[in-house]
Parts: sequence; structure tokens; C-alpha cells
Amino acid sequence: MNLRDALADPDLFHGMFAGPSWDTWRVFISALFGLRMTPAELGTYWHHTGRTAPPTVPFQEAALICGRRAGKSRTLALLGVYLATFVDYRDRLAPGELGTVAIIAADRVQARGIFRYVTGMMRGVPLLAPLIEAETAESVTLSNGIIITVATNSYRLVRGTSLVAALCDEVAFWRSDESANPDFDTLAALRPGLANLGGLLLMASSPYAQRGALYQAFRDHYGRDDAPVLVWRGTSREMNPSLPQSVVDAAVVADPANASSEYLAQFRTDIAAWIERRHLEAVTFPGRFELPHMHGHRYVAFCDPSGGVSDSMTLAVSHLEGDVAILDCIRARRAPFNPDDVVSEFADVLASYGLRTVAGDRYGGTWPATAFGNAGITYTASERDKSTIYKEALPLIMRGRVELLDHTILMAELCSLERRVGRGGRDSVDHPAHGGAHDDVANAACGAVLLAAGRVDGGALWAALAP
Repeated sequence: MNLRDALADPDLFHGMFAGPSWDTWRVFISALFGLRMTPAELGTYWHHTGRTAPPTVPFQEAALICGRRAGKSRTLALLGVYLATFVDYRDRLAPGELGTVAIIAADRVQARGIFRYVTGMMRGVPLLAPLIEAETAESVTLSNGIIITVATNSYRLVRGTSLVAALCDEVAFWRSDESANPDFDTLAALRPGLANLGGLLLMASSPYAQRGALYQAFRDHYGRDDAPVLVWRGTSREMNPSLPQSVVDAAVVADPANASSEYLAQFRTDIAAWIERRHLEAVTFPGRFELPHMHGHRYVAFCDPSGGVSDSMTLAVSHLEGDVAILDCIRARRAPFNPDDVVSEFADVLASYGLRTVAGDRYGGTWPATAFGNAGITYTASERDKSTIYKEALPLIMRGRVELLDHTILMAELCSLERRVGRGGRDSVDHPAHGGAHDDVANAACGAVLLAAGRVDGGALWAALAP
């Protein structure tokens, strides 16, 4: 039985997906599996895919670019249940091997939302409920050799699994400290496992900036009849007509740029990457994790303080050789921690480089100066905010006047930085405001290399901090 027939069957999914609000989703499902469509449905297909020729075979990879509250999560759950229960994989699984439907999101909390839809559908259909053999908070094992489970966007954790389907939710907002490109890296790790069983890779997300795997799929495959990846784009109300227009209108009034992305399914033009990874790799030395103190160099340091509750507290040390600012050392303590203990630890690091001074941002009023002062270190607050520091560090990196350490978190944070254009036309640089992104290590590192290059505060701060 194909999924369109299952949706129409009163003993299966009809009661869960009945009514005109699911009409557009039924057309998407027909396109995804290469099913026959009516002339009216073909018009909907052309509108949302930019294609002119109807599909004749199922797709093994697709990208859903839809606004919020469009019904993406319930549709992902439906696809997961269907593929886990209506398709027989026994001839492709080794004895004792389980096929996996992986629900992958930015974090486990988000993934569990789809998983709850999955278990609700399974238990809500009397014909499917008996298939459940075991259930935990994050997985359900079926008697047909399939397991539906929650995962996170880590390329390390998704390897080595035979996949029936990988359902990737909100992929445009994936962030990770272990990868500068978590969406590309995780998707690349998934594809070999999908190949074993001819599984489905489905990315579903509201759009964000014009970068990343979702945007690449849109750029390369949208509107192309010969493209192997189905790209479907729809506004929130096109996909879910039951969403009140007043909700969308209020969002547009409050923040037009954000609403165009969140509800109108448009990639944002006011947000761009601060730098491309290849430019950072050009100034990063593989295998150089830290440089020891060497006599004859004048070292400087920059600290990004934290109260120890949520953000990391970071320290970076740098020096200048010729016209190149060299990053020597990075220290980062993740929250939670006792701030005074970390100040004492950082003071020892500074002393090892012959430093009795450190610069930093204006976090916490007078606390950093007092705490470092108690440890015998003079803390000087920079007049530059972190956005300005990033802007001034960029030309140094582009001209090769910086040497960075081989540091995974530093690379990830620098790659995730965004340049945003505000309503008044003024731009700023910061980490993404979603997905738990941070820039504590990046802030300290860029501050340190700028100090070494003598650019911050017109060189006066560098002179004050030089030993």
C-alpha cells in the first residue's frame, strides 16, 4: 500500500490527516514517492517545486523548505512510521541487524517532539500498535526488525547504522562545537548508511541565511526537472491553511526580515557568513595546538569573562612576528564553574607567558578587574565591542596576517559568525541567536590577535599591555 492510499484508509491514517488543511501535504507525498497526481495537484506540484515535468519514480533525497507551523514535524513523523511499518527490508538486513529510522534535530528535546508524534501514531492505529516490542523515551523497537530513534546532529554518532530513513528537522539551524559545518558533515555521514537499504534522506526546515546544506539544495536543485533531489518550498499558510493570517501579519509588522523567513519561506538577505571556512583554513596550522613561551617575544592576552552560569570563560594569548599576529594559546572553561577559580587558573597561564596584564570586554562591571587584581593581574577593558573586534580581525585574516591554532571549537565558532544588516543599514557581527550558539573562544582569539597586531584602540592598549 502506498502512503496516499494509507492516508485515505479509515483504518490507518485518515483520521489523523483528514480535511483540506492537509491537501498540499498529500501532493508533496505524491511527488516524493513518484505517485500519480490529478491535474489540479500537478499545478500545486509545479508551484512548490518550480518543476514542469511530474516525477515518475520515488526520490531518495528531498528538502522541505517551509515556514513555521506548516506541519513539517507531523509529516516527518508520518513518513517515519510509514517507512518503518509498510516497507519490508528483511531481504536487505543481515541476521540480527536492525534497520533504523533516525529522527535528527538540533538537540534531543526538539527531536523528541517528532518522536512523540511517531509513538502517538503507532498507538493510535490498532493495526500498527501490535508491532511495538519495546519503547523508551527516545526509541521504539518494532517486531519487524526496525527501530525508530532520536539522534542529534553529530556526524560521529550517526555513523555505522543501516538507515531506513534519516528525518532531519530544522537543519538550517544546526550548530555544533565539534564541527564548523555540522549540517554538511552530518548529512555526509548519513548517506552511506542510507545506501545500504535505499533509505530516504529528508531535510525539513524553515529557511535562514543563504548558506548551509538547505540553501545549497535549494540553489542546486529547485526548479530543475532533472535534479535528483526534490526541493519543495511553501509558506506557512500554503502548507497549513488553518494557521490564522493574523499570526503572519503580526509577525511581518514586528520584524519583516524575520517573518519573511519564518512564515514566508524566504532565505534571508540581511544575514551573511562573516567568513568562509577556506579562508580560515588558509591561516590555520594543522597539528599546532599550542605554542610555549619563547624569550624575545612580546605577548599580549585577551579574556572573555563569564559568571560561570551559561557561557564559557575564555583566554587567548598572542604575539607578533614581523607583521603576522600568531595565536599561541587558548583556554576555555565551560559553565558551570566558580569564576574565581578560573581567574586563578588563567592568572597562572598569563604568568607562564610573562604577562601581568590582560585585556577583555566590559562584562560584569568592575568584577573582572577586581578578580584579576586579586590574582596579581591588571585587567584592562577594551573600548572595542566584540562586533568591532570581528570586523577589524577580518582583513588581517584575509591578508594572511594571522596564524591560528588548530582548535576545533575556535574553527566552529568563527565559521558560525554572522554579519547582520540592521534596519538602519548598520551592520554587526555576532554568533547566531538560535541553536545554543556561542562565540566565547572566537572573541578571545580575535581580541588577542588584534592586540598583537596593534590595531585595537589605536595601539594604545597594546602599549599598555606590553610587558
